[in-house]
Amino acid sequence: MVNIDPILYIGISQAFFAGLLISTKKPFTIANRIMATWLFLICIELIFALINSKVIEMYAFPFVAFTYGPLLFLYVQFMTNPDKRFNWLALIHFIPFLTFFTVSVIFRSVPLLRDMRSFFAPDRFISLRIVYSTCFFLSVTVYSILSFIQIKRHQDNLKNLVSYISNVITLNWLKILSISFYVAFLILFILGGLNMIGDFIPFDPYFVVFGFIAMFSFVYSFYGIKQPVIFGQEIKINGDDKKDAEKYTKSGLKEKQAKIYLEKLISFAETQKPYLDRDLSILDLSNLTGIPRHHITQVLNEKHKKNFFTFINEYRVKEVINRFSDPKNNNFTILAIAYDSGFNSKTTFNSIFKSKTGLTPSEYREKSTGIKE
Repeated sequence: MVNIDPILYIGISQAFFAGLLISTKKPFTIANRIMATWLFLICIELIFALINSKVIEMYAFPFVAFTYGPLLFLYVQFMTNPDKRFNWLALIHFIPFLTFFTVSVIFRSVPLLRDMRSFFAPDRFISLRIVYSTCFFLSVTVYSILSFIQIKRHQDNLKNLVSYISNVITLNWLKILSISFYVAFLILFILGGLNMIGDFIPFDPYFVVFGFIAMFSFVYSFYGIKQPVIFGQEIKINGDDKKDAEKYTKSGLKEKQAKIYLEKLISFAETQKPYLDRDLSILDLSNLTGIPRHHITQVLNEKHKKNFFTFINEYRVKEVINRFSDPKNNNFTILAIAYDSGFNSKTTFNSIFKSKTGLTPSEYREKSTGIKE
């Protein structure tokens, strides 16, 4: 039998202290409370696993894992929408957890999943094992997909709100983590399946799970502690934009007024060059032009066929090209010119520039001016 005690001790310490840090982190947000709850639950599960291996059988199979998917999804929801209020109906997500908690305690003296090789043993618990495993797989799959969709929707919506890309607001780390979370469990399911039908692997995946949980809690808490509240009071992510998604049928904006707004936006962009501000948001542009924010979104999407992100960054690309052709900028690096033109990221600049011109910035500069970098 594999000795997992060191992993359990490390995981318990890590999850407990990380949960303590996040639960006391200011500002106190629902998202942080959900993360702290998740870490404390991981700590409890690892403690139970330790007691199970050292003292007494406390449960028939792990049940805390049924909270992982729902907590990931709820964390994403409240992270992408800081103003969202907690609805007690969200507790419906935890019905499977309560169900299997009850069943596990009732049959705590029967180690239903301690040995995967006996999973298909024709005893009176085989149906329960199959139901448990199927529900757990569906829980991890469904909530991972829902979390990914929520983050993707958040990132798409950002393009109507800001003109820049930042890891703080895009939550790329959380998207990668949600994908990794699912992939890791999928691999464990596959290994478990192989172990059920024969001795294809030299270890029991049951014990690998706890190593994964300990590692996951470390990565999750590391980024969670660093992650600030998105936008604070500056921009509301999913408030009015849910109404915008209804194709603006209730905006009341007339065709003539929409054309006037679009002309004003284009004229303002070309003469005042607000895009030189690396942190320009749609709220900033609204304050500068006097055009309501939701009308800017509507006009750009419907009349100009572009989102705010594309609208602003196309001007930044034009600015870079104009500066390439100015001899006084010959001694400046491409990156310096890009930053002076409003870009805030080398990766974003290179990607957008090539998508608009078909050439990398260095290729374009060399082709147009003969200057190599």
